Amino acid sequence: MKILVTGSGGFLGARIVGLLLERGYAVRGFGRSPQPGNVLRGVEVIQGDLADAEAVDEAVAGCDAVFHVAAKAGVWGSEESFFAANVTGARNVLKACQKHGVERLVYTSTPSVTFSGEAFEGADESLPLNPKNELSPYARTKAIAEGELLAAHGEAGVRICALRPHLIWGVGDPHLVPRVVAKAKTGRLRIVGEGENRVDLTHVDNAARAHLQAFDALLHGATGGKAYFLSDGQPVVLWEWINDLLKRVDVPPIEKKISAKAATKIGGVCEWLWGTFGLSGEPPMTRFVATELAKSHWFSIDAARRDFAYSPHVDLAKALEDVARDLQSAD
Repeated sequence: MKILVTGSGGFLGARIVGLLLERGYAVRGFGRSPQPGNVLRGVEVIQGDLADAEAVDEAVAGCDAVFHVAAKAGVWGSEESFFAANVTGARNVLKACQKHGVERLVYTSTPSVTFSGEAFEGADESLPLNPKNELSPYARTKAIAEGELLAAHGEAGVRICALRPHLIWGVGDPHLVPRVVAKAKTGRLRIVGEGENRVDLTHVDNAARAHLQAFDALLHGATGGKAYFLSDGQPVVLWEWINDLLKRVDVPPIEKKISAKAATKIGGVCEWLWGTFGLSGEPPMTRFVATELAKSHWFSIDAARRDFAYSPHVDLAKALEDVARDLQSAD
């Protein structure tokens, strides 16, 4: 069996590739950048852009299954860039899968597809998608893509499911943890809100393993046409978790607070400045980020447990120690 992994050079994609290789599958990777590490592991790598239908078609041709992990993430960028990668890209993957007789397609989505601005505490998959989210082009375009892919389940024989891991972390994380630590070191990081909100985290190894479990379950139809929240199954008090991590890397804890209302106003001003003057990089705050940092958002993983026997297996205390050690060694 040959399996394509889009985003195979990324944090989660590379972990999925490793698990597939352990099973003895032939693996093909697809991404915009060279992947020397994957090549050394015996992976066939095709470079290309998700918005390029011909490149995607070439990558899918000859494969029996696809893990569509690649996406444009982030809190800032043009609508066109997010749409091209996340919606046009998903459409290209789906079309190629249907054309080439791919049997199974596992799509990496995000809990942000259900964003409503409200707190979520133990919410499940009955939450509606929000493809009209005005605060985040990432969440908006991922919602559009997830909805279209799941609606196409079964067409041309392609079985499709979607997974929504929340805040992926672990050793090698290029985004979440390093950014938090870097900002804390500047002394500009603030607790948004009262600091008591609870959130889900998903260790990258838990997320990768879940992808293969859902892939297996697609074979007998248990997960077909469905979306699933994923997490470590242990919601954390966000700011306590962050301060625990900072303590482990010898960075002073975050004690100063800013109200959710003030952070949202600042986010709106930043969005206006970046949008009006084309400032480089991401704004230090957006309305979407302010909401996410201030409110609880954790989800039930009962459906994943039921339909594909998902069971978070990572020792989270040890994993946090490993992350802290890795961060210190990188300094």
